Amino acid sequence: MGEVQHRLELSSSGEAVRATRAVLTTLGERLGSGEAADLAAQLPMEIDRFLTEPRSGQQFTYDEFVDRVAEEAHVGESEAAFYAQAVVSLVCSIAHDSEVRDVRTQLPDEFSALFELADADAAPW
Repeated sequence: MGEVQHRLELSSSGEAVRATRAVLTTLGERLGSGEAADLAAQLPMEIDRFLTEPRSGQQFTYDEFVDRVAEEAHVGESEAAFYAQAVVSLVCSIAHDSEVRDVRTQLPDEFSALFELADADAAPW
C-alpha cells in the first residue's frame, strides 16, 4: 500500500487501499475467474482478494472500467484512469510476464490504455 500511496501521491494509506481495491475489484470483474485467481496468486495477501471477491467474467468497455473505478474510489474519471494505470503498472512489476500476457489476452484491444504506464516502465532506455 505504501508503494501505491507513493505512486498516486495520496495523503493516507486509507486512500491507497480504496484506490487499489477500486482498480483490482473492477479488473477482477472483467477477467475470467481462473485468470483473476492466477493473477491474485502472485500478489501480496493484503490485496489478492480484491481480484477474486467480485463476480468475474463481466463484459464491459474500457470507459465503463474507468467509470467503475471512479465511482468506487470516489474520484473523477481522469483521476480514475491514472489510478488504474498506476495500480496495473505496479501489478505488472510484481507478476510474472507470462501472467501479465495472459491478462492482456483476455482484455479487448481498447484496454491497452490500462497498460500504458506499465509499458513505459518496461521500455528500455
